[in-house]
Parts: sequence; C-alpha cells; structure tokens
Amino acid sequence: MSDDEMKKLMDRVHMGITSFNYSGTQVPCVILAEKRFDEIMAKVAGKPVSVDTNLNIQQDGLGHVFVEVVLTFSQGDIEEKLLLYANESLAFFESLENTAMLALSSPRSQVGKENVFMIQLPRPEKITNALEIIKKGFEPQK
Repeated sequence: MSDDEMKKLMDRVHMGITSFNYSGTQVPCVILAEKRFDEIMAKVAGKPVSVDTNLNIQQDGLGHVFVEVVLTFSQGDIEEKLLLYANESLAFFESLENTAMLALSSPRSQVGKENVFMIQLPRPEKITNALEIIKKGFEPQK
C-alpha cells in the first residue's frame, strides 16, 4: 500500500469509539455524530428492529488492518458504514467478542448512561473468527 493510499484510508477512519462498563463488562461503543444518531433514533425508536452487522476486514500484508463495520437496520432504510483502524482499536474488537454487543451513542450523552442504542450480535463465533483474522493481519507477510 502506498503512503498516499494509507493516508486516504486513515483520513476515513472513524475516531469516535470507546467502551463503557455495563454490569461489570466493558461494552464497545461507537459515538456517532449527534445529527446522525438522532436520525437513526427517529426512525427506529419504539419499533422492533434488528441490525445486521458485518465486519469487512482489509489488510495490506504490511501489518496494517482496517475494518469496515457495516450496520444495516431492518427498519428505516438505514445503513451505517464506519471504517476503523484495527491496529489502534484492538481492545474495541476484543470487547466486541467478549460481549457480542455493540452500543451506539451520541457525543452529547454520558456514554453508557443515556441515549444509548444497544445491538445484540447474533453470531458471536463470527466475531471470534474476525478477531483471529485481524490479529493475523498485524503480522507483516514474508
């Protein structure tokens, strides 16, 4: 991957990720722009909704791993794509594996206390497989 390609990817990386303590467990959380979070909540609040979550892993063979998280909501015609730089967010993916849950929040909330939308991931084994691929991607190819 050229320096220019790497810069373009890094410029797209979503910086708003964190975690919060929920009943003694660290839950990974994505902080969305306030307007975007409000748009999503307006479309799904009070409705039965499922969220298909896909992790598309991109690696360059030099130890750089990016993960595009794609959230497709069953209500409201919503698809949210977030690019994460796994090299700097491994703990996020490890907590995703441990909890099989993902939280969405807005920057105006106290993370984990208010304005949180929780997503239960139905296939934890897929997260485990993704985490293995991510970790292997950190090792430069010989």
